[in-house]
Amino acid sequence: MAPFYANQSCDPFTPESRPCTLGNYVDYAINVTEPSDVAKGIAFATKNNIRLVIRNTGHDYNGKSTGAFALAIWTHYLKTISFTDYKSPSYTGKAIKMGAGVQGFEAYAAAHRVGLSVTGGECPTVGLAGGYTQGGGHSALASKYGLAADQTLEWEVVTGTGEFVRASPGENADLYWALSGGGGGTYGVVWSLTSKAHVDIPVSGANLTFSSEGISTDTYYAALTAWHANLPRLVDAGAMTVYYVTSAAFTLTPFTGPGISASRAKELLQPFIDELNRLGIEYNMTGPTEFPTYLDEFNTFQLPIEVGTAQYGGRLIPRSVVENDTDALTAAIRTINEQNSAPLFCGIGLNVNMSVAGDVDNAVLPAWRDTLIDAVITTPWNFTAPLSDMVELQEEMTDVLLPQLEAITPGSGCYLNEGDPYQPNWQETFYGANYPRLRSIKAKYDPHDIFYATTAVGSDEWEIESPGRLCRVPTCEQVGNVQ
Repeated sequence: MAPFYANQSCDPFTPESRPCTLGNYVDYAINVTEPSDVAKGIAFATKNNIRLVIRNTGHDYNGKSTGAFALAIWTHYLKTISFTDYKSPSYTGKAIKMGAGVQGFEAYAAAHRVGLSVTGGECPTVGLAGGYTQGGGHSALASKYGLAADQTLEWEVVTGTGEFVRASPGENADLYWALSGGGGGTYGVVWSLTSKAHVDIPVSGANLTFSSEGISTDTYYAALTAWHANLPRLVDAGAMTVYYVTSAAFTLTPFTGPGISASRAKELLQPFIDELNRLGIEYNMTGPTEFPTYLDEFNTFQLPIEVGTAQYGGRLIPRSVVENDTDALTAAIRTINEQNSAPLFCGIGLNVNMSVAGDVDNAVLPAWRDTLIDAVITTPWNFTAPLSDMVELQEEMTDVLLPQLEAITPGSGCYLNEGDPYQPNWQETFYGANYPRLRSIKAKYDPHDIFYATTAVGSDEWEIESPGRLCRVPTCEQVGNVQ
């Protein structure tokens, strides 16, 4: 998912002629099957001063689930799924309980079989109970139900002292709050997650693409401005959109409309199509097509997903910018696209304000509630190029590309799961005003600081020294020598 953290030391995509060394991969992993396995792993790592990593699938852009010289708590085979009629002071309705190893495609299929749907990533192999939901978690259902963190009802967790606890709004409420949007890999090892499940409803889908070939650059970007002008009405109707913009093409793939009929989807998209026609732009469109369930739409419009071949950075674009400063947004994207490194702009259009999320109390970055576009910039990854070249591209992300969006979005932030790992002032950008409270919660449940992950809460108290061992700031007490 994030090839940078494979370090070109031993992955299947680099040339066979290169040496294969362990590099940034963990040294050992515990395939946990009982909470006691987790507790014993934590105790062993604490006693022997060993770096500890929490890992399910490894879908983390910032490398939270790997680390040199580390011992991993591997939760991948915790695959239990059950459905309940949940009752609590804050929620009554259908719920899904998932082991920490459950991936999106497994949860979607299980929910589908009982007439339900659940929120999860557009990439179906992402684990739902890990950094995805703990970091916030957008989905194609986000404008209908809110973020994944907005769905959480309770967690089962092994804390940094090895205690197995339940966290809900009524029990260990501070830990529940932190895990629901405050970032993964740092408060405890999640054993299971119970989340809201929703009665399945019809879902519409559509794709649309057009090229910049044969039209002027100004006309091409005028179409992008028209897209953004129409975006608020799409997401306010409950739709979620994923679209890609390069200097060569605009690609909407897909428009997802839960509870939106095909005819209504066509009405919503028509003003944008009318503008394309007015500009004389030829386009290709598939749909809108209505499906009886979310899984049917997902399998048609959101698959397949390719292997990760990019480096990432992101920014949350507030509704006010999209509605009132569209020209500035277009200009910023145009500047990004014109760089020689051939970056790609990806926009996730969605509405997850409190009226959609349900006035929840969690640690989701507050800037999310005003967001209309989760913007992700990628630069291409070349498996055969020197690693130094890829480092230069990541530096361009930090120093050149992201500042274009930051300049027009003062006071906003970034989805922490899609951020630049070298983001300046990441505590404010990823966590906002929540950071001090999150740090105090980590201190309560992980008093020995056994959990470390890049850009996670508390990670600013550590440095990574060559050849990859952790060093506590400022004493530089090293962690990571497996005895």
